Amino acid sequence: MRVRSHHRGLILGGGAVAVLALTLGAAPAANAPEAQGEDAELQIGRETFNELKKRGEIIKSSPLYDVLMPVIDPIMKAAQPRYKHPFKVYLVHEAQPNAFATPGGNIYVVDSLMYFAKNKEQLAGTLCHEVSHTIHEDSMNLLKKERQIEGREVGAAILLGPTAAHVLAIALLGKLHGLTYSREAESRADLTGSDICASAGTNPWGLVWLFQEFKDSREAEIPQILSDHPNDQNRINALEQHFKSDPGTFGRFDRNPASATPLSVPKDAPVVFLR
Repeated sequence: MRVRSHHRGLILGGGAVAVLALTLGAAPAANAPEAQGEDAELQIGRETFNELKKRGEIIKSSPLYDVLMPVIDPIMKAAQPRYKHPFKVYLVHEAQPNAFATPGGNIYVVDSLMYFAKNKEQLAGTLCHEVSHTIHEDSMNLLKKERQIEGREVGAAILLGPTAAHVLAIALLGKLHGLTYSREAESRADLTGSDICASAGTNPWGLVWLFQEFKDSREAEIPQILSDHPNDQNRINALEQHFKSDPGTFGRFDRNPASATPLSVPKDAPVVFLR
């Protein structure tokens, strides 16, 4: 779930990682995912990890993990029965607040997102949304529509490394902030994400609060017909209807943002990168 500046507002988008697969028919990280016995999803995850490591973006250790792990651990445990590979989480360093989940179960949380989220519930909602993209194999479905890589990207990538996987990893990360999932995939990830939050014992209203902030911060929303994503109000409406339809699951959670749990993040937390 990408969080980007857009005029005075903010936009959420899918952290898509599909391009790498075109060639293929937790705690702080110390090593790449195992290469043995991989299916296509694990290969995508491994190659993406290796490229992020090469670029020096993966954070091996930081006090930020002490804040992140209590939020994401229950989410990964709640989501695990829905996915065939173990979930793992890695902090990464990038300029824009972001979170994205790759095939194979790797969840990446940009360190600046830890400072962007105003409370535990907003952060949890973002993470649950991204985990849901993996559960629904949205990246794998997206790659079926992506049959070509622009020639200039392939050419540039070949200069940096000889293998097809490396070529596609370069192209993948070049598109990481550009590709988006369909409206249907985003809407489905919202609803499944709210289910996972509820199963993890985290207030699923956090995602609604986040969308409401985005909506309020914009001078004018782009009409939904012009966007690949449902607009914020439609996403809010869909979540509220989902909560209303299952009072047994969602009725125990407080919809009032004043009930949110503050997220205490150490200022300018030191980080050690994985080399």
